[in-house]
Amino acid sequence: MLTAYETQVQRLLQNPGAPTSLYSVSDIDSYINTARGQLAGEAECIRYLGTISTVVGQTSYNFSDISTGVSATNGIQGVINIRQMLFGLGDGKKWVPSRAWEWFLQYHLNNAVPVQGSPAAWSQFMQGAAPGSTGSVAGGTFYIDPPPDAVYTLYLDCVCYPIALADNTTVEAIPFLWTDAVPFFAAYYALLSSQTSARIADAERMMNHYTKFVERARQASNPDVLRHQYSQAGDPAQANKLQIRGGTPGVG
Repeated sequence: MLTAYETQVQRLLQNPGAPTSLYSVSDIDSYINTARGQLAGEAECIRYLGTISTVVGQTSYNFSDISTGVSATNGIQGVINIRQMLFGLGDGKKWVPSRAWEWFLQYHLNNAVPVQGSPAAWSQFMQGAAPGSTGSVAGGTFYIDPPPDAVYTLYLDCVCYPIALADNTTVEAIPFLWTDAVPFFAAYYALLSSQTSARIADAERMMNHYTKFVERARQASNPDVLRHQYSQAGDPAQANKLQIRGGTPGVG
């Protein structure tokens, strides 16, 4: 997949071969992997039901400790954010409601005498991920309440970011059709590096194409039935909320 990306980016840049190459292959590879990470965060197109085991009495947990499977097999490096949470109960699972951090701090952590129990609420505190880091500074963290009274398995609906492509054997976690958007974002980075007004204008055009392809991928991925229940589909009532009227004059 890496070679396919490289070829597409070079075509977009009209990058001639050596000895007059304007962009080295190593630079293009760096732009490609940066673009893939940004795309994964924006489109939330890499999803995984990660797991983590609670510790009795412990309320805070790191994204870096969430199991997202084997990277070499599924192409996932780590977690960007958590959408929903379940915990194992008996032979099944039970949903845990999420709260905004300010609410969670005031109505859950603000407790001088906490009583242990099964997870009843959770909230994300620290954000994002820091590849290659470990510990509490590794990016995102989340809290649960009450403090666990036993070891529970949490099942986390995670938005993830991919491992860097090193060669054509590296697994690509970004799904089709979003892969079509990657070369445009990579070309955008390459053109910005030129630091000339003409190239920067070209970069903005590449970003516009990237945005178009991301929107098309989202549109194609959301089914026609109940399509607005899925991510980034847009609010079907937005026009009415903004009091925008269209169609025949006088008809709302």
